Amino acid sequence: MDSSSTGLGWTDWLEGWRRLTCETLFQKINARHLEDPLPLPPLNDLTCIVTGATSGIGLEIARQLAESGANLVMAVRNTNFAHQLIQKWQRNVTGSTRSLSIDVFELDLFSLESVVEFAQEWNSRLKPLNVLINNAGIYSIGQPQKKSEDGYETHLQVNHLAPALLSVLLLPSLQRGSPSRIVNVNSLMHIIGSVDSQDMNFLTKKNKFASRKAYSSSKLAQVMFSSMLQKHLPADTKIHVLCVEPGAVRTNVTRDLPRILNILYQQMFFFMFDAQQGSRSALFAATDVDILKYCRKLKEEEWPVCTFIGSHCMTTKPSKEAYNVETSHQVWDKTLEMVGLPTDVVDMILQGKQIHCRYGANRDR
Repeated sequence: MDSSSTGLGWTDWLEGWRRLTCETLFQKINARHLEDPLPLPPLNDLTCIVTGATSGIGLEIARQLAESGANLVMAVRNTNFAHQLIQKWQRNVTGSTRSLSIDVFELDLFSLESVVEFAQEWNSRLKPLNVLINNAGIYSIGQPQKKSEDGYETHLQVNHLAPALLSVLLLPSLQRGSPSRIVNVNSLMHIIGSVDSQDMNFLTKKNKFASRKAYSSSKLAQVMFSSMLQKHLPADTKIHVLCVEPGAVRTNVTRDLPRILNILYQQMFFFMFDAQQGSRSALFAATDVDILKYCRKLKEEEWPVCTFIGSHCMTTKPSKEAYNVETSHQVWDKTLEMVGLPTDVVDMILQGKQIHCRYGANRDR
C-alpha cells in the first residue's frame, strides 16, 4: 500500500499503524485495572440519549445506564426491537420492584431529515438533557461506495455528519441539563485517517474510495469537529465534548469479507473486547465526575480542546493529524455546510435564535 493513499506522510502512516496494532494487541493488558462490568454510580437524576442502542456497544451502554437508574432515551431505527429489549431488561432487574425509565424514539442516521425531526421533537419537550452518547456508526468492510438518501457517502454521514447535526441541534436541551456531556464513540482507526475538506464525499479520482479510508477519515473528522464544537461553546455553558475509543470489539463487520480474510480476522478475537468491555470507555465518559475537571483544564489550553479517552478509561492523545488546526477549521465549516447549518449556528442557538436547517421536515426533494 502506498502511504499517499491515506494522505499521510510515510512516517505518520507507519506510526499510525504501529500504534493501532500495539494498542489492539495489548488492549486487554492495558485495561486490566478495569472491572467488568464497569461499576456505575446511582444515576437517578441523569437523562441520557443513546443512538444505536439496540445492538453491540450501544445496547450495553443503554442497558447499564437504565439499570443504574438513568432516564434513558433509546434513539434507534428499529423501535419495535427496542421495546422488546426493554421488556427483557425489566424482567432481568433483580432485587428491585422499580421500573426502568426508558423512552424510545425513532432516529435514522442515514436520513438528515430524521435527525432534524428527532431533535425538534425532543427539544419541544423542554426537558433537560445531561448526556448525549453518539454511539451509532457503520464500517462496511470491503464494500463499494454507497450514498445515503441525502447524497453523502454513508460512512461520512452515519459516523460524522448525522452525529454532528444531532449534537448541535440538541444544544438547547444540553444547556438546560448542564453540566452536560456529548460523548462521541470514536475509533482508534482515526489515527490512520486523513481528511480532505474539499472532497469529504469521495467524489474525485484524486481521493479514491476505500471502505477503510472512508471509515478512518469519518472518525478523524468527528474528532476535529468535536474540538471545534468545544471551542465554540463558552465555558459558562458547562457543556463538555468528549470522544472515546472503545477498543477493538468483536462484531459482525467482517461478514462480507472473503472467507480467508474472515478467518484471519476471527483469529484476532483472543485480543478483542466483547461488547460489555467495549462499552466501558463511553460509560466512564458519561458518568465520571473527575473527568470534567480534565475537560475544563483542556478547555483553557489553546489546542486541542476535545477530551479523548482510550479503551482503558484514561485520557490519551488522539492522532497527530487531530492537532491540525487549519484542517479542523475547514472540517467545521464544511460539515455545517453539508448539514445545512450556518457557521455561527452555536452562537445563534445559545442566544435563543430560531435556526433553519435545509433538512427540516417538508423540505424540497
